[in-house]
Amino acid sequence: MTLLKTKDLSWRTLYRVGAIAALLAVFVFRRNLGAELALLGNFGIIDGLPTTPLINASDWFNLLQDNRLIGLTLLNLFDLVEYALLGVVFLALYVALREAHQSAMLLATTAGLIGITVYFASNQAFAMLALSKRFSETINHSQRSTYLAAGEALLATNNPNSLYQGTGIYVSLFLVLLAGLIISKVMLQSDVFSKATAITGILANGIGLCYFIALAFAPVIFWIPHPISAPFRVVWYFLIALRLLKLART
Repeated sequence: MTLLKTKDLSWRTLYRVGAIAALLAVFVFRRNLGAELALLGNFGIIDGLPTTPLINASDWFNLLQDNRLIGLTLLNLFDLVEYALLGVVFLALYVALREAHQSAMLLATTAGLIGITVYFASNQAFAMLALSKRFSETINHSQRSTYLAAGEALLATNNPNSLYQGTGIYVSLFLVLLAGLIISKVMLQSDVFSKATAITGILANGIGLCYFIALAFAPVIFWIPHPISAPFRVVWYFLIALRLLKLART
């Protein structure tokens, strides 16, 4: 009996933590904050944004030295926080929905966590910051050239300002969206979450996956799926948080 109560309390804690993580992902650490930052800069709300495209390592190094916060934001540093929060949400959803369809939830959770891990390995914000610091601190021409070459190597695998980014970024995004779509379909089949939550998740993740189709066959409009799916994702996270909080109190 004591073991059963302990297990039940641990799930309630996970539900509560998952709900908090979902709310933080909605209101604070949304994915691709760099795009929102650029939009605020266009309206003159934020100063210090680069006025020309950041093409090479030297451009990024200069930005990181002039304004570290803006540079790291444009390098998608805060996406690391968002993905970490999403990992907690995936674990809470697995516990909540595992009895509805255990194999599907195991597949979705595994895919989501692998995608998150790949993104952590692919994001180069801290590496670029370290290189920019070393670059600015040395006057040796040979060493500066070495740091620039290392920065160019990082940008070759993932440049946020490039149309086609690194493979790891695409793999991680695809796996996370696929996990979200599978979870939403399980929600639709169970009575743990409402039908509205399930349908919102299907729209958020399904439209998000259209990004890859547009990128492959219509690169001119590749950016369209993201702003369309974003409102559905915000609502989905919010509905998930409300339900997890209710499960934690039950």
